Amino acid sequence: MELTRAEAGRRAARTDWTSLAAGLDELGGAPTGPLLTPHECAGLAALYDEPDLFRTTVDLARHRFGSGAYRYFTHDLPAPVAALRAALYPHLLPVARDWAARLGRPAPWPDSLRAWLERCHAAGQDRSAQILLSYGPGDWNALHRDVFGELVFPLQVVIALDAYGTDYTGGEFLMVEQRPRAQSRGTSHMLRQGHGLVFTTRDRPVRSRRGWSAGAMRHGVSTVRSGRRRTLGLVFHDAA
Repeated sequence: MELTRAEAGRRAARTDWTSLAAGLDELGGAPTGPLLTPHECAGLAALYDEPDLFRTTVDLARHRFGSGAYRYFTHDLPAPVAALRAALYPHLLPVARDWAARLGRPAPWPDSLRAWLERCHAAGQDRSAQILLSYGPGDWNALHRDVFGELVFPLQVVIALDAYGTDYTGGEFLMVEQRPRAQSRGTSHMLRQGHGLVFTTRDRPVRSRRGWSAGAMRHGVSTVRSGRRRTLGLVFHDAA
């Protein structure tokens, strides 16, 4: 049975979003509850081998971004991907607006994901940014940010499609925060199969003596030691 928008919405609602927002404030990343069953994870992971579903494939080694590959879906998203994206946006929106208020930034994100994507397209950001990532032994992803144009949603989600410790080892999700006049701080997350990790696209609010400042952050993936690690990446702005 295919994941419907109604069921995706019910699963998203089961996450404790108050606690998740506190985790985002502290570390810039925090886990959701279960969003996909193991069977649904396997179905999504298998889509990687259907090239007609994707607009392009990125070879990380070729671009010196690391090792491994990922594929960007076309706008004709598989139903579960579209359902999860639509279900998560309303829960992420209050956090995005709160962060913008603290940082004194505009909050251009409307209540509707559709309306927000229409703004992206009108600004020339009209390419799908939803991705399937695939890593094997020795693969890794360099620290980076997924900013594809002027319009940016400050949070995104990665969902594990394989089981850590069973299907693969290594491959922890990494986050590094650049702190002014101090050493950078690193955090690692072990992704649970079917669960999401919400994380900052580029920075998070950090309290300072003068109020709030933006703590710049990047994310990546540590070296996979064995097996195959596949994830679904949900980005809430489109690419130029």
